[in-house]
Amino acid sequence: MRAIVISRPGGPDALQVREVPEPLPIAGHHVVHVSRAGVNYADVHLRENGYLAPVEYPVTPGNEVMGTLADGRRVVGLSRGGGYAEQALVHRALTWNVPDEVSDEQAVALTLQGNSAWHLLHTVLRIDKCDSILIPAAAGGVGTLAVQLAKMAGAHVIALASGPEKADLVRGLGADTVLDSSSTADLAARIIDANEGPVSAALEMTGGEVFDATLAALAPRGRMAVYGCVSGDRREVPAEQLMQSSKTVSGFWLPNLYGVRYALRTSMNNLFEATARGDLQPVIGPCYSLSNAAQAHFDLESRKTVGKVTIKTTR
Repeated sequence: MRAIVISRPGGPDALQVREVPEPLPIAGHHVVHVSRAGVNYADVHLRENGYLAPVEYPVTPGNEVMGTLADGRRVVGLSRGGGYAEQALVHRALTWNVPDEVSDEQAVALTLQGNSAWHLLHTVLRIDKCDSILIPAAAGGVGTLAVQLAKMAGAHVIALASGPEKADLVRGLGADTVLDSSSTADLAARIIDANEGPVSAALEMTGGEVFDATLAALAPRGRMAVYGCVSGDRREVPAEQLMQSSKTVSGFWLPNLYGVRYALRTSMNNLFEATARGDLQPVIGPCYSLSNAAQAHFDLESRKTVGKVTIKTTR
């Protein structure tokens, strides 16, 4: 079968199409015939050898897949790599049947990024109608879903997006205020001004000056959930800085929930049901061919994309 193989760390051109052996069935797993593979920043970090888990090359990236089983069932699944391929091995506990009311494109958008957005908001931050929340990269895969889920929970949403086109998209999803993130100048002050005071909750995935501004815009007893660092500029927070205002900074990595009974089943059911009702509308971004995976990574890193970016693995 065809798959993307990374032989060594590098830029987008490290993604090469190769003929590799089909995955062998093993106990407790499904072999999924992949039609769509989700593209995420985790794949970029894997390619660069900057991932949270150790990387052994050669490796095939891709942690979420949409496809069918041998019996014809439509499924989505979370894998530990191997998704950029015509077939992928996925654990049964991390595979879900897709309702007829949910399209293939919607389903793959919900799997990794939807689960991440849901658990960031409900498991880590535990937001409710009393909260005001800052959502970065609000036109991206996680961001577009987080904006909608936060509004469904009744929260007041301050969103960050770069450029007027992305800002209009995010406003259409329900954000109360959208701030231009193309410049970090006075960002903390702009967040506080837009919210008429510090925010009680925040997501963060940029690092560097955006991390600093987000923490500064957080109210006393505020909660901040960190789920990425796309700039590569990781910050350390002195304990006394947190203690002075009783602020909480939590890290989040979705694979830590893979072994938690019912955690992902609950979130997937909620996401599927909300999408089927039309209350949650995943934003579908560009789809690239397997042979054009390098362009998918380049466009994602260049922030040229909106919504869920996917790779079509079928010939």
